[in-house]
Amino acid sequence: MIRPALISLALMVGAPMALATEGERLTTSAGQVEVTRIVPDLDEPWAFGFLPEGGVLITERGGRLWHVDPDGQRQSVSGLPRVARGGQGGLLDVLIPRNFAQTRQIVLTYARPQGSGAGTAVAVATLSQDGARLDDTTTIFETEPGDRGGRHFGSRVVEGRDGFLYVTIGDRGDDDSAQDLGTQNGSVIRIGRTGGVPSRNPFIDTAGAQPEIWSYGHRNPQGATLDLEGNLWVVEHGARGGDEINPIRRGANYGWPVISYGRHYSGLRIGEGNSKPGMEQPAHFWDPSIAPSGMMIYSGALWPEWRGDFFVGSLKFGYLSRLEAGSFAEEEIEGDSTARLRDVREGPDGAIWFLSVGNGALYRMTPAQ
Repeated sequence: MIRPALISLALMVGAPMALATEGERLTTSAGQVEVTRIVPDLDEPWAFGFLPEGGVLITERGGRLWHVDPDGQRQSVSGLPRVARGGQGGLLDVLIPRNFAQTRQIVLTYARPQGSGAGTAVAVATLSQDGARLDDTTTIFETEPGDRGGRHFGSRVVEGRDGFLYVTIGDRGDDDSAQDLGTQNGSVIRIGRTGGVPSRNPFIDTAGAQPEIWSYGHRNPQGATLDLEGNLWVVEHGARGGDEINPIRRGANYGWPVISYGRHYSGLRIGEGNSKPGMEQPAHFWDPSIAPSGMMIYSGALWPEWRGDFFVGSLKFGYLSRLEAGSFAEEEIEGDSTARLRDVREGPDGAIWFLSVGNGALYRMTPAQ
């Protein structure tokens, strides 16, 4: 066992997590909120997920998975796959599927070593009853070998209402590959829980195409979530400007690098402009870039006025972006706790939780009392 976290978690996540020692009040459009530090002393945290018995799993990009139990005790989980650490790669997302209580199976995404390079990969494993280890860890998908460098792994994973896994994959710094169906770079893929390809994937019968691809033309999607009707959305990094929120449609082309609302870091124009027939327009874009990572769409459980709104973490400016459903009018929720936000999720009780890379901590936001 490692040192205990600051609090007991059972009461806080709505299962059988209690008093934190540090917090701050922030003023928002829905009134004052209380932001409480739940788990401190994290090293480059990337993602987290809620366990039905009240605990939390947290990934660190350097290759560590933490299990924080309902009493706030923290331990490092063994049995992880071998991770390629470097650049933006490492241990990345974690998903706790809907049937976890029956199977205890979790899903991880990570940068997998591939000779002298690395690729985005998906693994499934069974979490032991005590949360100390992963058993039967199996890599069910990895991108085609050949990518080098440490950029643009994408790597969010969402369980669709259809039971399949939707995984975002960045272009790996090779812009043009996002338009090439022969590589999974710059795509959202759809696979089964054992890695199989669903029969209705759009390019399964297209010669030369990777059958896992569900949509393509993406740059580096680091946030993905379902809306309240079960539709998939992603948020992705632009270059200098042009970060996008996109509703994901089967077989659609989202345009990168042919169209974009940003420019290259050099200032040069990207592609052919910001629109082209046959390529999707974003629902929302930012210019300048906020470097978005992590996204959730809120149920309205604790703040009914925010029902259906998008919440996105900003790595660049250090705030939690709330975007109104429909209009995408933006509110910036900002404080000491919001430094370089990597992941944001709604807890089982309707609280809004987020991971701060800048502070190395997991936080919980609730209405102020």
